[in-house]
Amino acid sequence: MAAELLLDTGAFVALVDRSEQRHADCVAILEGWSGPIVSTEAVLTETLYLVGPTWRAQRICLEFFVRGAFLLVPSSRQSLQQVTALMEKYQDVPMDFADATLVALGEELQTDQVFTLDRRGFAAYRLHGKIPFRIFP
Repeated sequence: MAAELLLDTGAFVALVDRSEQRHADCVAILEGWSGPIVSTEAVLTETLYLVGPTWRAQRICLEFFVRGAFLLVPSSRQSLQQVTALMEKYQDVPMDFADATLVALGEELQTDQVFTLDRRGFAAYRLHGKIPFRIFP
């Protein structure tokens, strides 16, 4: 089984919205992935906001988790402490809260694989300050 794949907002939005330029690329990653796909509540919240106020689009997002296609990992007090440190460290990138939760989760799960359209941010971020991410697509 493959290591966990961290799901970021941009890729999630592109999966749900067929009009997104990278929709086909993101669907191909999803269809070809055999391991668990994990994300955070911050990414889910950001995605629900970005897909818009229609229930149909929001329902599609939620169903990925309800069906078990994606695993939602809640933040802990310890992970939030790490998020705070990461956001301070990468404030010049800048790092938003959702990205920080994914980096902290990657450190916790020991996975360097991220499903994101944010190449600029995730090319700069490092796990434990030294390990670069492998970015999909």
